[in-house]
Amino acid sequence: MAQKASEQLVDVLIDWHVKHVYGLPGDSIDTTVDALRKQQDQIGFVQVRHEEVASLAAAAEAKLTGKLGVCLSIGGPGAIHMLNGLYDAKMDHVPVLALLGQVDTQFLNEEYFQEVNTPQLFADVAVYNKLISATDNLAEIVDEAIRTAYEKHGVAVLTIPDNLPEQRVSDHYISSASSFQLTSPQIDDNRLNTAAKLIRDSKKPLALIGLGAKKAGSQVAAFLEQNHIPFISTLPAKGIIGDSHPNSLGNVGKLGTKPAYEAMQNTDLLLMFGTNYPYTAYLPKPGTAKSIQINTSASAIGKRYPADVGLVADIKDVIKQLNSSETTILHPDDGFLKACQENVANWNRWMTGKRELDSKPVAPEALFNDINETAPLNTIYSIDVGTATSWSARFLNVSPTQKFILSSYLGTMGCALPGAIAAKINYPDRPVISVNGDGAFAMVMQDFITAVKYKLPLINIVLNNSKLAFIEYEQQAAGQLNYQIDLQDMDYAKFADAAGGVGITAKTSEEFKNALNRAYRVQNMPVLINAYVSDDAPLPGKIVGQEAKGYMKFGSQYLKEEKKYLNYHH
Repeated sequence: MAQKASEQLVDVLIDWHVKHVYGLPGDSIDTTVDALRKQQDQIGFVQVRHEEVASLAAAAEAKLTGKLGVCLSIGGPGAIHMLNGLYDAKMDHVPVLALLGQVDTQFLNEEYFQEVNTPQLFADVAVYNKLISATDNLAEIVDEAIRTAYEKHGVAVLTIPDNLPEQRVSDHYISSASSFQLTSPQIDDNRLNTAAKLIRDSKKPLALIGLGAKKAGSQVAAFLEQNHIPFISTLPAKGIIGDSHPNSLGNVGKLGTKPAYEAMQNTDLLLMFGTNYPYTAYLPKPGTAKSIQINTSASAIGKRYPADVGLVADIKDVIKQLNSSETTILHPDDGFLKACQENVANWNRWMTGKRELDSKPVAPEALFNDINETAPLNTIYSIDVGTATSWSARFLNVSPTQKFILSSYLGTMGCALPGAIAAKINYPDRPVISVNGDGAFAMVMQDFITAVKYKLPLINIVLNNSKLAFIEYEQQAAGQLNYQIDLQDMDYAKFADAAGGVGITAKTSEEFKNALNRAYRVQNMPVLINAYVSDDAPLPGKIVGQEAKGYMKFGSQYLKEEKKYLNYHH
């Protein structure tokens, strides 16, 4: 019996082991939704309250699992809502498939109700972008879209007029899922030998670990230990080796540590493992250090820092060959490592005092310390953009047995809750903690009820300081006076209760500890901890040139404004 094209589409998704589709049904996508209904025992449809949450959750699933994330919406307004999450997937280089509805073919190009030119709208975000125009090849195009999303580590977008999937197709389509395999580029032996020589000759080698090292964490760690090389993690790569590793210097950049910044300024050889780190002001000055860069993407080699040796290859393969080609350790001198470790010890002594702050409202440093001390070793963290990012970068110690996701390159506020939903759906037996600023959480808070609906025991922590705190510091660093950063306070705990979850308010460190302990014990429903936190500035480990000038300008303008105010009132 001939299948509907929509049913064939769903068969292809099943072949590719798609387990979840995030979205909302609606008229221009309902034929595809009906086909998903028929296969609901194999693919779960996760109904969200806003399409942006669907695409952010699909992107988060791809980040967490390495597998394809799938989201779905009607055409027009629903599709437009999805752009933000799809850009997050694009910029963090993860495979996502977006299925978008469209008006029936007989109404196309007539400015029909909700007709939007989605192929044009999504042209910049997609590595594969097609308007379906016939029924017979729909399954083949879906198959090709998924293959391309995997091959190019990006977003595939299919716009599907709703009358086409309803039609029947006679031919049975066999997808390419079972035969698909990504291959690693071959390693150039001459470049490998040059890289080995650079490591042997260096006095102060330093590694920068990126997300590209995700599947080689233990191998990279062993190589760095063996060769006495300190390392810095980019924020997306946090936990790949482990923040408590003795060779770790923490993160670098605005959210980083002073030891990491100083090591960057003193190194004579930078090894870049799977990273396209964008903040070049925090890298060594070109010419002061040589560089070995390993990446599966040729376009990343030399993009941020001049590469003396570029290896377009799998990191595991490179390390294996470096180890097998040498009879002795490449870099036996541990002098630079020990100097860096002493620097880290001094930094940690300062950090310990911060972690022990006992204040009202709660000190963010102490709040994150409480999370550190209580979170199980298999916890998944979903972190929002803003001061939640800053404090987690510096005060959250993530281990290789945990997972840590955020919107690293797009930096979109509102990513933590969708990420937590995706995490709990994919890893139901693991604890999930999301940390959100009050400004960020307010952008997606309606989908807390999605976690209620699916009985997901998440812990959502809202850092409530009634302001856009990170923007406060950005304005100051730019030398501007603060404007329009204050937020109207809201009782987020009451909101959580009203949604059917558990809401807890914490205004002191002791109350937060009690709230967290209670939250770990809650089953079958999400918890929201409304944590009132002090407005502490998460200053960079090192304030660089332009920032220093900006803070000075802000200070002088602030004093002028205060003087005017005092003169006026006297």
